[in-house]
Amino acid sequence: MRLDPLSGVPNKREVLAWGLYDLANQSFTLLIITVLFPIYFKKIVSPGNGDALWAYAGAGSLAIVVLASPFVGALADQFGFKKRILLVTGVLCSLLTISLALLGPGDVALALTLFIVANICYQLGENTLAGFLPEIATQRNMGRVSAIGWTMGYVGALALLIIVVGVMLVFGLKDEASWRPFFVLAGVWFALGMIGPMVELRETKPAVRPRVAPGAVLARLAQTVRQASHYRQLARFLTAFFVYGLGVQTIIYFAGIIARDFGLEGAMLLVYTLQITVTAGIAAVLTGIYQDRAGARNTVMIFLGVWILTCTGLLVLTLIPTDARIANQWAFWVVGNGVGFGLGGIGASSRAMVGRFTPRHKTAEFFGLWGMTYKSAGVVGVLSFGQVKHSLGDTASMVVLTLFFVVGLVLVTRVRETRGVRAARRSERTQASSTP
Repeated sequence: MRLDPLSGVPNKREVLAWGLYDLANQSFTLLIITVLFPIYFKKIVSPGNGDALWAYAGAGSLAIVVLASPFVGALADQFGFKKRILLVTGVLCSLLTISLALLGPGDVALALTLFIVANICYQLGENTLAGFLPEIATQRNMGRVSAIGWTMGYVGALALLIIVVGVMLVFGLKDEASWRPFFVLAGVWFALGMIGPMVELRETKPAVRPRVAPGAVLARLAQTVRQASHYRQLARFLTAFFVYGLGVQTIIYFAGIIARDFGLEGAMLLVYTLQITVTAGIAAVLTGIYQDRAGARNTVMIFLGVWILTCTGLLVLTLIPTDARIANQWAFWVVGNGVGFGLGGIGASSRAMVGRFTPRHKTAEFFGLWGMTYKSAGVVGVLSFGQVKHSLGDTASMVVLTLFFVVGLVLVTRVRETRGVRAARRSERTQASSTP
């Protein structure tokens, strides 16, 4: 099984197709959200106030996703639209990503518009993709299947980084002004990677084809709210997930900027990101091997411990004067392995946790709530970290970042995994008995 991650999986083609979508959309996560486009926007499009506008663009687009996620999830479950939503959001995000190559100095309004809409499409698609997890996995292999998708995402990131670094070095595209072709690459990569998932993925259609009525989606959401006490462990976990998600989202949106504070630029920044990606991939693979045996909650707690140690290391480094910090970059490279390990493990284990607590007839809806929670964390985390960094400095911002993970770990200890799984199965039995 360790040599073949799909060994023993009965629906190999579907699981592989599901993971390929993670591989495809990694181009937007990596090149547009995290590494290249934030720097291009700050230095080329809006050199005066790029940091502030980037924080507002990221938080604003996530805020819209927060409002839309539960409705999109309920719509997908009510009418069996998960695959359609995945296709529409993916195609739009790909086209808008390619359009970023048209931006030049001063195109601030256009840049913000294109990025915000593209990010909304990407985030909603990511939620919808996660909603397929309980359909393609069983309780016994939920963690393994989730980790397969996460690992394939990092495989895609690794391949993209190798391509981008190679092109930069061969064609001399180290200057930010010459990065436009990479935005085209990101969009085309996403579009081509969607073909397999669109062919192979299947979704469970509603047992009774619902009548399309304006209040149908709202009624479904109201029912979930009324039944919230049945899913108490999911609610507890999502609360903890929100808190430590503040830290994860902050790292995703500020990783490139933090690295530049330590003197990493151009191709060297991409090589550093390459190292983090390799470490993250290793963490995702290990999660796939051991999570189903160790338990989803225990795995989440282990990776939160990794995050706490990593953030403490970053905090210590910020106490060093800037010149000495840049002169001793090796320490930042060492701590960066913790960032990669934390990113690779926390995502796969958290997604599996939600999958274990989710009844099959509410997959898109509950993962819409999961996405809403994560995106809400992005809004609060990105804005708060950015404001603290700007007003109080790097050290204070790292204290805040560390606290996100410490409090999150404390809250996860209150979650009872077995009870959450039982609640999901009870809901499935009730649904089955009420279906004519």
